Amino acid sequence: MPRQLLVPMDDSETARAALEHALEVFPNDEITVVHAVDDLEAGYGGRPPAAVGDEGDEPEFFADVRSIAKRYDRPVETTVIEGTSADAILEYADEANVDQIVMGSEGRSGVSRMLLGSVAEAVTRRSPLPVTIVP
Repeated sequence: MPRQLLVPMDDSETARAALEHALEVFPNDEITVVHAVDDLEAGYGGRPPAAVGDEGDEPEFFADVRSIAKRYDRPVETTVIEGTSADAILEYADEANVDQIVMGSEGRSGVSRMLLGSVAEAVTRRSPLPVTIVP
């Protein structure tokens, strides 16, 4: 029986690497790609909160997601979720009965990591599910 994998996505090479990793290493599992739009971003110049998740209202890089999946001859679901990245990812994973999270890491270190934090680190620390971090 296929497992449900969740791949959080932003417009970064590490997120694309995580998707490719999931497609290669877990060939029989179902993959959902999510992009979290922060509440603050949505309210200040990002997309309006009411539009999040509306059909046709998706990030441009979802076209890359479909292109990558097509190279592996695999279907992937895509969705946009709203909320602070780590919280939104973990909430979605719980509600969608996800079995594992596969995500990229920007590889921040030092002061940058202390000041900005890391979504991958927060998800890994708080997730009751296995989390694979792809550098």
